[in-house]
Amino acid sequence: MKEKGSSFSGSIGFVLAAAGSAVGVGNIWRFPYLCAKDGGGLFLLVYLILVLTFGFVLLTTDIAIGRKTKKNALQAFEALKPKWKFLGKLTFLVPALIMTYYSVIGGWITKYFLTYIISDGKDAAADGYFTSFITSDIAPIVFMLIFLALTAWVVYRGVEKGIEQFSKIIMPGLILLILIIAIFSLTLTHTDTDGSVRTGLQGLAFYVTPDFSGLTVKRFLEILLDAMSQLFFSLSVSMGIMITYGSYVKNEVNLSKATNQIELFDTGVAFLAGMMIIPAVFVFLGTDGMASGPSLIFISLPKVFNAMGFLGRPVAVAFFLMMGFAVLTSCVSVMETLVANCMELYHKPRKKMCGAVGIYSLITAILICLGYNKLYFELSLPNGSVGQLLDVMDYISNSFLMPFISLLTSILIGWVIGPDWIVGEVERNGEHFKRAGLYRFMIRYVVPVVMLILFLVSTGFTDLIF
Repeated sequence: MKEKGSSFSGSIGFVLAAAGSAVGVGNIWRFPYLCAKDGGGLFLLVYLILVLTFGFVLLTTDIAIGRKTKKNALQAFEALKPKWKFLGKLTFLVPALIMTYYSVIGGWITKYFLTYIISDGKDAAADGYFTSFITSDIAPIVFMLIFLALTAWVVYRGVEKGIEQFSKIIMPGLILLILIIAIFSLTLTHTDTDGSVRTGLQGLAFYVTPDFSGLTVKRFLEILLDAMSQLFFSLSVSMGIMITYGSYVKNEVNLSKATNQIELFDTGVAFLAGMMIIPAVFVFLGTDGMASGPSLIFISLPKVFNAMGFLGRPVAVAFFLMMGFAVLTSCVSVMETLVANCMELYHKPRKKMCGAVGIYSLITAILICLGYNKLYFELSLPNGSVGQLLDVMDYISNSFLMPFISLLTSILIGWVIGPDWIVGEVERNGEHFKRAGLYRFMIRYVVPVVMLILFLVSTGFTDLIF
């Protein structure tokens, strides 16, 4: 296959851009609240095992497919096997769904960042502040527009001048901010009115110590599904992003080494994000503060910042700046995937496709914003949770489609084409693929079985068994 017109300048550019997609809102917004919900250290343990096994297999598969075919997700599967072109359409559907709400979350973060810039942030710590903001008619749409415009500008600039250049600037600063805040969280202490003292190190112990009490098969499967959906979200696999980024990778890049570096970036930042947020919430709010779920950083953390006294405001500014960087790198990768696929599909230039995808993103994001007021509803989902419009989009993309796509991809690569096709691409330049044996075994025998189980869990089918 020939090189594409657009490509990363080299290995570092690719790794930072791919890590920028992986190290995003999934790590810093989603990971901590799932970890808090699923028993702290138990979720962490399950997640780390999944990263080293399933994460490695799925990430390697997506990147190798992209580089080998030099096509984006929508057409890559057709190039592999024409009868499997439907899988490319399913894969394209995932970022199309995720894009509906990514910029909405980015708008929330922008709002909080500006709040702490222009005020002491005490209002943000008040009960009902977050709910009042997201249920208002105009404000969420305005902040979403600001964030979406910045995302579209980066994507409009292209692969090397836009995404790669942006990632090289943002990623080092993002990681430095996370590290500083994580270390600061461990130094915190708080004394309740009854005289009991909680420390950041105690919060760290809650975070890293697995709790197996009351664990049932059904509960373990729920935690496994949460950890696997987080893996999809975090590593950007089974949604076409890494296939698209892989198609921009030059042939001389060592894929095995690059994949290992992306895994390390992603897992390290996810761990630091949990260490940054969970101990701080534990210190000032105890285990009750963990109950905010997806709203953890918007409800619990402002109370934490308020309890820090004069340090609260600068820490909050740094935190939401870091969050803004993280969600922006993720949103850029999702929009780039849609733009790149549409460019190949309709044979139109980047400028026109960026405009078209931008309009789609704007309309659907407005609908998501209205899902908290004019279009509000509550729907019982097959996985047992109750959600509204944003939750429905998240469930369909992360808990339903991604396990299904991974199941079909593992069957295609493991049994139809054969794992040696991927191994050969990884070893294209004579590099040694150390985990080739593990890859072959996982893609054929383990991934299909586990993905089938997770798909059944996500659809609620296992409730009939357990």
